[in-house]
Amino acid sequence: SIDPEKNKVTLVSLPRDLWVPELKGKINRAYSDAENKQKGGGIVLVKAVVEKVIGQPVDYVLRVDFNGFVQAVDMIGGIEVNVARTFDDYEYPISGKETDTCGFEGEEFEKRATDSSQLEAFPCRYDHLHFDAGKQSMDGETALRFVRSRHATGAEGSDFARSQRQEKVISAFKDKVFSLGTILNPIKIVSLYNVLEGSIDTNIKQEEYDDFIKLARKMEDATLKSVVLDEGNPAEKRIGLLDSPLPRAEFRGQWVIIPRAGSGNFREIQSYINCEITIGNCIVTPTNAAVLPE
Repeated sequence: SIDPEKNKVTLVSLPRDLWVPELKGKINRAYSDAENKQKGGGIVLVKAVVEKVIGQPVDYVLRVDFNGFVQAVDMIGGIEVNVARTFDDYEYPISGKETDTCGFEGEEFEKRATDSSQLEAFPCRYDHLHFDAGKQSMDGETALRFVRSRHATGAEGSDFARSQRQEKVISAFKDKVFSLGTILNPIKIVSLYNVLEGSIDTNIKQEEYDDFIKLARKMEDATLKSVVLDEGNPAEKRIGLLDSPLPRAEFRGQWVIIPRAGSGNFREIQSYINCEITIGNCIVTPTNAAVLPE
């Protein structure tokens, strides 16, 4: 959500495993499933589903694949990110090796395929990531690994921490683009789009680019606020709005995330997001009266 009047940008992160009953699946499948059925359907369905979940109008949709993300960061010469905590991730999936047998065959492969620890069973499918605390220069691939890490050790292993890392990268990217004057130069913007066109899908019309450039100029010094939907953290005495029920038939046996108010009940989530956009610094209470400003 962008509010030029308050010079404020609110980023809302939705967990990819959020179950949406109308989809009979997780929210991260909305784009690919609809796009596979009909070209252009992905944008339409994502817009409708996200509006239903957050209770806010979605004017524009922009999808950038991993390749586009890497290219965009590399095109501006990398970014500098302040890493909050040193962490390791021993289970970062290597693209293209999701089904690699790691040299195992026959009965040995079948045995390993049912092992509860896929890292130990098929170590060649995973990479070890390590990030030190402090300011780090990142190219596109490093930034992608930083924001995608889902199995980091310690506090960095939570969805909350992951969303904070995403905010840091978005903020660093914005600052670098402005420092280069890229966003103020329509020719550079069009050139950037032309390079990334194959990695982008959007409902933004080309004749609207100039309007976005003007808006970006207004929001150059905007306050960036991240809103994270998660299960909370008892150690931090922070209450969440989501729950992770045991796999059952309703969810096709999958591990999913649902609203604590019940599957498909997004009212608390909508109230919280609206509070953050309109007021800010909102908290979640233990009861169904979920949202209060601090």
